[in-house]
Amino acid sequence: MLARLASQRLLDIRQAFRQSVQACRSFSTALNYHLDSPDNNPNLPWEFSEANKGRVKEILSHYPSNYKQSAVIPLLDLAQQQHGGWLPVSAMNAVAKVIEVAPIRVYEVATFYSMFNRSKVGKYHLLVCGTTPCMIRGSREIEEALLKHLGVKRNEVTKDGLFSVGEMECMGCCVNAPMITVADYSNGSEGYSYNYYEDVTPQRVVEIVEMLRRGEKPPPGTQNPKRIKSGPEGGNTTLLSDPKPPPCRDLDAC
Repeated sequence: MLARLASQRLLDIRQAFRQSVQACRSFSTALNYHLDSPDNNPNLPWEFSEANKGRVKEILSHYPSNYKQSAVIPLLDLAQQQHGGWLPVSAMNAVAKVIEVAPIRVYEVATFYSMFNRSKVGKYHLLVCGTTPCMIRGSREIEEALLKHLGVKRNEVTKDGLFSVGEMECMGCCVNAPMITVADYSNGSEGYSYNYYEDVTPQRVVEIVEMLRRGEKPPPGTQNPKRIKSGPEGGNTTLLSDPKPPPCRDLDAC
């Protein structure tokens, strides 16, 4: 009886996934799907440029010859820089060939780290933190404000090629939630930068977008003028002086 119910449930799930591509996408962005497209499919030729082939050799020299696979992250980063800030599947296959592993081993890494872009991104790729502290503090409203202002959906690029919006998991500054990261490719994909903007509001992220559009560089860090870095709003109310040292710092004398 239980086996029959489990089998029917599995069949229902498969049917739901087969209904349409859009239905598949709606379940979760964590599925890490790949759909072939004219500019991203394994039949497109891809190889490192002559200049980057030298960098590939230099990167591989940092690892024992029998541990080439340890170079997968720096090689993916190099491939992404060469390809204008994103990684097509053919570039991942090229990396797999260099480090002599099955392509799936490279896909596993590329789909795990959100700093690897597997679709085209704008010159300014806006990433909204979606982890629990930021979500409680309004990250969904932050994302909605960005998408509405730019007139795009998540992971789409604006018509002028300047902006795209994505999601990143925990940026590591929960005390300043909610926050966004801006991956800045305005000077080219090589030497790109990541800037973190904390304590943002829907209004403030729109202001940041317009500053970037004008070529300005918004000051990173907290966007709350009443805070200093991660300090409390309005300043400290306790710990107003240097703490006293422990009574005995010389362990040999204790």
